[in-house]
Amino acid sequence: MLLALALASAACAQDRAAAAPPAVDTWTPDNGNGTFTNPLFQDEFSDPDLIRVGDDYYMTGTTMHAMPGLPVLHSRDLVNWRLLGYAFDRIEMGAEYRLEDGREAYGAGIWAPSIRYRDGTFYIFSNINGYGMQVFSAKDPAGPWQHRSLGGTIYDLSVLFDDDGRIYAVHGYDEVRLIELQPDLSGYVEGSDRVIIPAGNAMGEGHHFYKIDGKYYIISANYAPVGRMQAARADSPYGPYETVVISARETMGTQRGWRVANIDRKTPLPKPGDPIELSDPGSGNAFAAVPLHQGGIVQLPNGDWWGFSMMDVKSMGRTTFLSPVTWADGWPYFGLPGNPGRSPRTWVKPATGIDQPPTPTYQRSDDFAGPGLQPIWQWNHVPVDAKWSLAERPGVLRLHAMGAPHFLLARNSLTQRAIGPESIATTVLDAQGLASGDVAGLGLLNIPYYWLGVVREGQRWRLRFYDQVANRTVEEPLPGPRVHLRVAGDYDTEVARFSYSADGRTFHPIGGELRLAYQLKTFQGVRYALFAFNETGRQGGHADFDEFHVDEPMADRTNNIPAGRVVTVRNLANGTLLWANPHGMLHFAQNDPKATAGRDVRFRIHDRGLGRVALEAMDGSGFLTVLGQGLSADVRLTKTEGDGALFQWQDMLRGQFMLLSLKTNRYLGVDPETEEPYSADWPGAAPDRRNGTVFVWEIAP
Repeated sequence: MLLALALASAACAQDRAAAAPPAVDTWTPDNGNGTFTNPLFQDEFSDPDLIRVGDDYYMTGTTMHAMPGLPVLHSRDLVNWRLLGYAFDRIEMGAEYRLEDGREAYGAGIWAPSIRYRDGTFYIFSNINGYGMQVFSAKDPAGPWQHRSLGGTIYDLSVLFDDDGRIYAVHGYDEVRLIELQPDLSGYVEGSDRVIIPAGNAMGEGHHFYKIDGKYYIISANYAPVGRMQAARADSPYGPYETVVISARETMGTQRGWRVANIDRKTPLPKPGDPIELSDPGSGNAFAAVPLHQGGIVQLPNGDWWGFSMMDVKSMGRTTFLSPVTWADGWPYFGLPGNPGRSPRTWVKPATGIDQPPTPTYQRSDDFAGPGLQPIWQWNHVPVDAKWSLAERPGVLRLHAMGAPHFLLARNSLTQRAIGPESIATTVLDAQGLASGDVAGLGLLNIPYYWLGVVREGQRWRLRFYDQVANRTVEEPLPGPRVHLRVAGDYDTEVARFSYSADGRTFHPIGGELRLAYQLKTFQGVRYALFAFNETGRQGGHADFDEFHVDEPMADRTNNIPAGRVVTVRNLANGTLLWANPHGMLHFAQNDPKATAGRDVRFRIHDRGLGRVALEAMDGSGFLTVLGQGLSADVRLTKTEGDGALFQWQDMLRGQFMLLSLKTNRYLGVDPETEEPYSADWPGAAPDRRNGTVFVWEIAP
C-alpha cells in the first residue's frame, strides 16, 4: 500500500513537472511545453501581414497615427516574435499629423500594410488616407527603410510579385480590383486598374494575394452579417474567380465588448463635455462577437501551411491569432481535419525546425536611463523633438508642456498599448517644473479617455482626475510635487481604476470604476499615455517622469493546467459537475447536493506531453475516452487508456478550459438544456462560452 502511494505521488509530481511551462512576467504565447496559446499578443496588433524568407518570418501591422509606425517583427517559429524596429520614424503629411490648429489624424494614418520580399529587398506597401499608396523598402528588415509615395486611391491592398516579373496589387472594399505596378515600383501601369471580383461576392476587404501551385488566391475579410474569412481562386490574376468561406464563427470564446455608439471616424473629435454614449452589444445576445478575420497564410519549409488573422478583443483592440491550415479540394481552410473553419486556441507549435524558447516580444517597462526610449513607445501623432528629452535631466523623461485645449489634442503624449487580460501601469512624476496652467500625468488614451495628473497652482500642486464619460473632475491636495500614479485595467471585464501614492507603497483609489470601450474614431484600443500640456493654450513648464513600470498579474500560466492534481470539473454553462455514472458514460449531474450524494465526482489530470492530458475518474471506472467519430462521437469511461483518451487542453484563462479530442479534432461538450450524455463533436465555444463546451476546474477537497 505504501509503495502504491509512493508511486502515485511520484507520478503526480512527474505530471506537474512535465506540464509546467517556465514562469514569465509578461505575456508570451509559447507555453514552454511545445504548444502555444492564442492570441500571439495580448495587446493590439491589427491588420497583420506575414511572410517567410528562408527560415525566418517577418510580420507588420497597422499603426494609424502613432509614430514611429509600421513595426517589423521577426520570428523563427511563428510563435515567439521580436520587434526589430519600424519602417518609419514619422510621416510628415500635414498639420493634422502634428495636432496643429486643432486638426488631428485620428482614424487615419497608415493601415492594412502588405509586406513582401524580392531579390534581396524587403518591401512594405500601405495606404495613408488622402495620400494614397506608400512604399517602404530595405535590404535589412531592421532598417533603414527608404520611402516613396505612389499616390492613388489604393487601400486594403496586397502585392504579388509574379513569376514572370510583373507586379500586381489587389485592393478595394466589396468589389476587388487589380492594378499593375511598374517593374521599378515608380508608379502604376496606365489603364491596368480593373474589377476582378464584382461587388456582392462576399470578398470584403483586407486582401492577401498569393500564387500557389500555379493558381492565384486572394484571402479577404467579410463582415456581412458577421466577420469571417473568404478565399477566391483563379487560373489567371484577372479571374474568373470562385470563392469559399475558409474560417467562420471562430471567436475563441470572446464576445464583443463595450462600444462607443455615437462617435466614429466621420464625427468630430469629442471635446470635454460632449456626450459619450456607450453600448454593450453583448447584452442579451450570446453570439455578439467579431470572429477571426483579415489575415492570410504562410508555408513552412517542410510544406505545412499556417494561417494568421486578427480578432477584436474588446477595448484591448484588435490582435493577432495563429491557426493551423488544412487543405481540402484545393482550398486552405483554417483549422484541423474534421473541423474546418474553426481554429484551436491552444495547439502544437509549427514544425519550423527551430526550437525557439519563450521570448517576450517587447520590453514594456522603462526607467528612462538609456540613450533612447524603449522601442515599444510610440508618440501620439508627430512629436515636437525640441519639447522632450532624456538628456536634460539624466534618468528621467522630460516632457515640456505645450498649449492644448484638452488631452486628445495634447502634443508629445508618449504612448504604448495597454496589455491584457490584466495589467497595472505605474509611473513616478516629479511636477516641480510645471508652470501655472500646466497639467501632467498618466492617462488612458482612447475614446472615452481618463487621466490622473498634477496641476500647478502658484506654489502648490494638486492632484486631478478626469473622466470623459461623465465629464467629471476629482481633485485632492498633494503635500509636494512628487507622486506615484497608477492605473489598473481588466480588459476582460473592461474596467479600469486609478490610484496614487506619495511614498510608492500605499496607494489611494481615485475616480472609482471606469468603463473601457472600443470605438471607430481612432481605430485603436486603449493606450497608456504619459502627457504634459497647458490648458490655457500657452507654452508652459515641464514634467519629469523617472519610471514607468508594467505588471501583468496573469502572464504566468505555469499552473493553468492542473497536471497530476485531482480536480472537480464544472460546466460553465450551467454549473453542473462531471461524473461517471454506473453505465460508464460521462454525464452531467444536477448542481445540487442530492444529485451528487455518494458519487465520486473527482478526476485526476494526467499529463501526456505537448499540453495533452488524460482524465481518470477517481471512482475507479477508468479514463474519459472518445470511442468513435460518428454522429455523437461517444464519450465513455474505459478501464484502459487508449488513443481516444487523449485531449488537447485549451487554456481559456481564469480556471476555464476546453478539451479538444485528438480523435475527432472537436470539443467535448453537451447541450446544457438537456440530459443527454457528453459527446466530442462540438466545433468550438460560443462567444459567451455557455454553449456547453467550456469547463471550470477546481482542486478537489
